[in-house]
Amino acid sequence: AGVPVIPCEEVDGDGEGALATLRRAAERVGYPLLLKASSGGGGKGMRAVHEPGEFDQAAAGARREAIAAFGDGRIYIERLLSGSKHVEIQVLADQHGRTIHLGERECSVQRRHQKVFEEAPGPTMTPELREAMGQAAVAAAQAVDYVGAGTVEFLLAPSGEFFFLEMNTRIQVEHPVTELVTGVDIVREQLRIAAGEPMSCGPLMIRGHAIEVRLYAEDAANGFLPSIGPLAVFRPPEGPGIRLDTGVREGDEVTPNYDPMLAKLIVWAPSRGEALEKMRRALDEFVVLGTTTNIEFLRDLCDAVPVVDGSTTTTTIDDLWPSGWNPPHDLMLEEAALLAAASAETMGLHRRNATGDSSGTAQGPPSPFTTLQRRFP
Repeated sequence: AGVPVIPCEEVDGDGEGALATLRRAAERVGYPLLLKASSGGGGKGMRAVHEPGEFDQAAAGARREAIAAFGDGRIYIERLLSGSKHVEIQVLADQHGRTIHLGERECSVQRRHQKVFEEAPGPTMTPELREAMGQAAVAAAQAVDYVGAGTVEFLLAPSGEFFFLEMNTRIQVEHPVTELVTGVDIVREQLRIAAGEPMSCGPLMIRGHAIEVRLYAEDAANGFLPSIGPLAVFRPPEGPGIRLDTGVREGDEVTPNYDPMLAKLIVWAPSRGEALEKMRRALDEFVVLGTTTNIEFLRDLCDAVPVVDGSTTTTTIDDLWPSGWNPPHDLMLEEAALLAAASAETMGLHRRNATGDSSGTAQGPPSPFTTLQRRFP
């Protein structure tokens, strides 16, 4: 199809001698490189390898994770492009021979190879580059006779060259940002296409700027480890240009049985600067108590220089916080007080007054900060 690709090889990682086979393939591809689980997704089974001495341990870990998560030990080895952006193109193809693209989404900001901040249009995208990448995505979809909504992902090098990564044959988590700037209901179009009808959208028109962040039940200050617990309080922001996609509500329990993503918060505004400011305000107003979330990390991210000026790359989070992200000290005290308040609400301690009276005769609501020194059962 003429789509540019990164030097790569797929290797069957199962059976005896698998490590030696992977090692030889790595030598052919060249360092630095990236190991990926062939059947993987969501950052699972991925390892960056910068020199041969790191390879054996990384390959063993990638194989182990791939087999555990997907039951498939095949490993995809590709050259690692440093300083690159992760840009994806939304495509639609119906059963009547029409294949189009709906522009790009910039998805460079990632932790553990999983996206946390997405936007459309790309802050550094030019009309010429958008059209070139869009046509490459359309060519990739047409080459496999693809039908439906899909996403073609690319790495965009600092030189302006771009290389095919993969095609996701589904509607992506971050599709709302494309919907908001193009006015196209991608889910509706997918249903029309599945019913054998032609797609209804016209020529591509991009209006304004949209940003999405992924709200996770995770501890950003502890290596982004998943968190569990009750959603004692879950109060999303509201207002013009704010959209929330979620499957949880106040009172639900966050368990370790599912992906820790709680919601997608999306904002739209006429310009990127206004969209970023709206996202800051929305995150400030988002209240979740009872379990640890990444809200404050996302809020810090919105003030980070690479995010503000649009110079983000796939290593932005690691570059900003090489030793890991930590909240400011005053924020930690504030969160401790809020957590105590949530515990009091959940356990019924709001019936007690500031002196510990549980008779229910106290005048007025107690201060949540009086629970800070209590010992809970």
